[in-house]
Amino acid sequence: MENCWDFLQWLGQDASASVLTRLDEPADLVRASAVSRSWRRFVVEHGFSRSLCTRKFPEVSNFSNVIDESNNSRNADVGCSSSYDWTSLEKKHRLYSLLCHLISSPEGKTDCIDLGIFASSTDDEPFESIQNTLVSNEIVGGLPSYWSSSGQNDTAVPETLTYSLISDFCVVDEIKIQPFKAFFQDGHPIYSSKFVRFRFGSRSRKAISAYANKSLQLDHSEKYNWTYVSPKFAMIQENVLQSFKLPHPVICIGGILQIELMERVQMQAADGLYYICVCHVEAIGRSLSPPFRVINLLTPGSMTLWYPRRSSV
Repeated sequence: MENCWDFLQWLGQDASASVLTRLDEPADLVRASAVSRSWRRFVVEHGFSRSLCTRKFPEVSNFSNVIDESNNSRNADVGCSSSYDWTSLEKKHRLYSLLCHLISSPEGKTDCIDLGIFASSTDDEPFESIQNTLVSNEIVGGLPSYWSSSGQNDTAVPETLTYSLISDFCVVDEIKIQPFKAFFQDGHPIYSSKFVRFRFGSRSRKAISAYANKSLQLDHSEKYNWTYVSPKFAMIQENVLQSFKLPHPVICIGGILQIELMERVQMQAADGLYYICVCHVEAIGRSLSPPFRVINLLTPGSMTLWYPRRSSV
């Protein structure tokens, strides 16, 4: 066609890069890279797919390296610059495009919690264990099913519930919590906290060493490396499954979720102490493993994102 202009050439590299960095969907970058050989080279060489993925999901910045072993990698037929390993750049483009697409997709969401691994306190173990929060029914075997903290005089004493997820590489965008209503007590009090906050991360190297060396004791704060801490959310004092939407879908690298319950509200009449009780917890999202794997999980700043299967991007 006559008088057709390639806007990459017309605008120049700086202005064109400014335009493409404003794209907010991975599919748009994939389409841009398919316009022509020059567009493909421009998108791939500038790493726009990685920049987009990191901008939308900051936890991606924890990966210092990526490995794409998919079998459909092909050498570019657009020529290779002496400054770049084109094959490596092209693989990174496909990998980050796929990762961004999977994280953004609304399909396949489920409860990602696998196991309760630690409660900062428990009033009556094992009858009021953290494991009860994984059961959706409030009554099991004719008995109430819930976790209860120990009692405190100080309403400011927080509690934490720590869970392992279904894989060490998940994306979660919503947490659901149902406070417990003690229907067997006068007035049917609800033992909710006033606020809640969430942390995602992995077990620390110190924790692994402590597990191997039974004599090594760690403070609970030393057991985990947190890669994301949420804002504080207000809870309502109702016996309903309450939903807390995270500001953006959060990548949990390491498969550990911790729920922090802050400020006690309800005093138990029998002893005059304040408790927090929870009957059910869910973390809504999906596992990203497979297709991805995380290598060097215990080394913050040196984690590697590995994609061993055939890429579809």
